Amino acid sequence: MDAVFLARLQFGIIAGFHFLFPPTTLGLTFVVLILEILYHRTKNEAYQRLSAYMVKVLGTVFVMGVATGISLEFAFGNNWASYSRAVGDIFGAPLAAEAVFSFFLESVFLGVLVFGRGRVKPRTYRLSAFLVFLGAHLSGLWIIIANSWMQTPAGFRMEGGRAVLTDFFAAAFNPSTVVRYVHTILGGWMTGALVAAAIAAWLMLKGRSTDKAALLLKPALALFTVAAVLQLGSGHAHSIQVTRTQPEKMAAFEALWETADGAPFTVFGIPDAKNERTHLAVRVPKMLSFLVHFDPDGRVLGLNEFPKEDRPPVLLPFASYHLMILLGLAFIALGAAGWALAAKKRLLSHRGFLKLLLFAVPLPYLANELGWIAAEVGRQPWAVHKVLRTADAASAVVPAGNILFSLVLFTLIYALIAAVGLKVVLRTVRSGPDGDPAAPAKGAL
Repeated sequence: MDAVFLARLQFGIIAGFHFLFPPTTLGLTFVVLILEILYHRTKNEAYQRLSAYMVKVLGTVFVMGVATGISLEFAFGNNWASYSRAVGDIFGAPLAAEAVFSFFLESVFLGVLVFGRGRVKPRTYRLSAFLVFLGAHLSGLWIIIANSWMQTPAGFRMEGGRAVLTDFFAAAFNPSTVVRYVHTILGGWMTGALVAAAIAAWLMLKGRSTDKAALLLKPALALFTVAAVLQLGSGHAHSIQVTRTQPEKMAAFEALWETADGAPFTVFGIPDAKNERTHLAVRVPKMLSFLVHFDPDGRVLGLNEFPKEDRPPVLLPFASYHLMILLGLAFIALGAAGWALAAKKRLLSHRGFLKLLLFAVPLPYLANELGWIAAEVGRQPWAVHKVLRTADAASAVVPAGNILFSLVLFTLIYALIAAVGLKVVLRTVRSGPDGDPAAPAKGAL
């Protein structure tokens, strides 16, 4: 098999699996912070127990994220050595900053949250909750800076085949950094908030700690709903940015083959790259131009404007992009349904909706993964857009057989991590919020 394809497949699997955990961490840190603030304001001991309960879940998810993230460094150093030599001086800087300035901040004060209840002053504990929240979000920022530079590189020049940094702020805050960061953070808030809401729903369905579950459900559902609504605007802003800076990617998202003044938005279709057409297409006339230009007659470039060797694949980005949009609308509907029930005083008693929250838990994870698939596959054939091709970024000396072996090995290890981690999380959830708030659940860390 092709070594470059296997290297891409391996990195996609390990990165995709790893990315199950950071969004959950982002959302759960926010939930824990909200619970600590509510405890401080109301002095209701139930919020303290809920906070301790969610910290146990957060601790387990954090450890799994750390364990699965280490292997990404292995992939860069082995399968993508040419990439590291060419752009590592720039790409590596935010990764190092993430470890030094964010990871340690998050991990140290998470330790305070897990073990410090009753051992540090309440003010210190609340501050720790905020610093864990801050550390998680700063960590996300550094990672997005690194990835966004691959999408819209800036602040550098090429010397002898290597990228040399010329302007740190231009590189860090390149044209896609801010909008992609907001989009990613909101996705994390939705993920963690829905996990918390589902835990509350499960407790209520089981008739366990129902008073505390109700106190958890409402702020979690509020965070989920607000994030879902904001995500609609964030996604729109991101689409505008992609149209301006990576027009071939937007053309792939919409399976737009020909440049059009007044381009339609494709609701459904089956792209056929070989024949450069979209079968069974259902389109809204001029809607794409209006969305990305605020002008129904605005020009949107089609794939035929670009050489075939520079075009991204179409089917996978198209499907990922449209499924992500559909899920985003579903999340808004789910949040609206919850608050409609709350307005009627039926939220806590509507077993159908509580069960729906449980079944909906995988969907934000799916939406997050689809977003990354659309972004990364849509960037092809470039590892760094218009700077370094993916084929030139792969290690030239690593045989396909070695990559295949490591791919299988990582897949097996990750399956084991998933099984053990899920078991620990479920055990922690089943323990309920009525245990000792100072004691972490067995196996939580």
